[in-house]
Amino acid sequence: MSQWKDAYHHWSSHPAMLPALREELLALTDETEIEDRFYTHLQFGTAGLRGIIGAGTNRINLYTIRRATHGFARYLLRQDEANKAKGVAIAYDSRHHSADFAREAAGALACCGIKVYLFEEMRPTPMLSFAVRHLGAAGGIVITASHNPPEYNGYKVYNEHGGQIAEAAAEEIWQEISAITDELALPTLPVEEGLRQGLIQLIGEEIDQAYQSRLSALLLNREAVRQAGDRLRIVYTPLHGTGLVPVERALRESGLTNLAIVREQAVPDPDFSTVSSPNPEEPQAFALAIRQAAEREADLILGTDPDADRLGVAVRDARGEYPMLTGNQLGALLLHYLLEQRQAQGKLPKNGIAIKTIVSSELGRAVADAYGIRMAETLTGFKYIAEKIAEYERSGTFTFLFGYEESYGYLIGDFVRDKDAVQAAQLTAEMAAAYKANGMSLLDALERLQARFGYYTDLQHAFTCKGKEGVEMIKRVMQALRNTPLSEIAGLTVQAIKDYLHSIDGLPPSNVLKYILSDGSWFALRPSGTEPKMKLYISTVDATAERSRQKAEALKSVLVTYLQYHMR
Repeated sequence: MSQWKDAYHHWSSHPAMLPALREELLALTDETEIEDRFYTHLQFGTAGLRGIIGAGTNRINLYTIRRATHGFARYLLRQDEANKAKGVAIAYDSRHHSADFAREAAGALACCGIKVYLFEEMRPTPMLSFAVRHLGAAGGIVITASHNPPEYNGYKVYNEHGGQIAEAAAEEIWQEISAITDELALPTLPVEEGLRQGLIQLIGEEIDQAYQSRLSALLLNREAVRQAGDRLRIVYTPLHGTGLVPVERALRESGLTNLAIVREQAVPDPDFSTVSSPNPEEPQAFALAIRQAAEREADLILGTDPDADRLGVAVRDARGEYPMLTGNQLGALLLHYLLEQRQAQGKLPKNGIAIKTIVSSELGRAVADAYGIRMAETLTGFKYIAEKIAEYERSGTFTFLFGYEESYGYLIGDFVRDKDAVQAAQLTAEMAAAYKANGMSLLDALERLQARFGYYTDLQHAFTCKGKEGVEMIKRVMQALRNTPLSEIAGLTVQAIKDYLHSIDGLPPSNVLKYILSDGSWFALRPSGTEPKMKLYISTVDATAERSRQKAEALKSVLVTYLQYHMR
């Protein structure tokens, strides 16, 4: 019998198997489906686990959660026995089985003698990061699959700084997990018993209060909020996730009180029934919010993803429509507003630094340069921004001011070490109120910014090639661009090529190619590390919006055609 068939039989016949999972397994008739569920174990990486919910070693369920947590526990205890007392904080979102998986992780840690701080109700991912730091915990776990489809869930691990674990730690944890051959034989402790023994402690309001206090301290211009906070009309949607309570509280306590909630999307719903995807990067997710905003003639729409670490924003224009800001545009606006306010108040540190990723627009750098602030770059992924913040904190060389990535992730206050849509929603609304007090919208502010620094256009395109063959196709394309690099594209000369596979710019190696063009525009290619997909990023700049857009579209057309040809 093959290995996957053995595993299937072991699970389906195990006496301790949960009845619901046993029934699910026994109902399977398609061998291909059974093989997919058991041919491997769900892989653990820097994002932890992420997969389809269901029975099997290659699915996310109570047993794969238990296995991952025992591995994490062994890693923590090997690092330092004192981690038992420091403990681990655990949060979860609104997805299917998130609360069950969180309790399972809590029971597994408690069974290993490790203190657990378990949120009593769902909370945003950034609040887990905050809780780790506030409690002085040895690490954290959050049960979420961000904005993935509803059939998915995930398990993300955080270090003692409140940041997502780095590659080295992930590899060590994976080694501990891999040493566990039978997840069905692992012990656990019922949460009720853990509570009785004092190994598990429920947390909630104390963390909420402390977090809100730090949010309040981030306000930059209370006078502007006093003048326009009740006139700025805001519509907010949590997209059926965790953001409603903390975002609404942050806005109202800041004085931004003219707030309407998209009620159809306010109730936590693991099926995300009103959207095709709960992703604030996608315009379709804002359809209900736009309808409500149009009825109220709202100035601003805010939307957070299910675990409230990403923020999407739409702004009313002169025609009464609601175009969305890109992640790059909002990042530049927030950075400019923050630096402008701090400079006016004499609170801009000489050693201040902002951080963006290598595939984020250069508009942010132009803004930082204008204020004499350094702009650092990291690889794609907010964990790298968190690592930089920790590095600056240790060395004292720079004072962190702002971090962002093009995929709608922002951080203002470093009391959190991950992207934080609650912080970003508060600062965006404050910024909009400040501009409204001066008769401007965020679109007016963006136009002013681009007229000063250049009109930037940012486009993306994802290539998906399924199966093993698809992975090989993407490898061939990347190799071709390395072996025979382009010298000209769409009428623009290639000025420089950055191959991040060779640890350039002080960054760890990563399979990313970035072409810098003669006019300051650029494009980059980044294959996914977890699926057969490659992402193309394009950023152009010109003296007018129309020329910048035309240039970006021309680059995209030529590059997509070129890359598709080489994928054959």
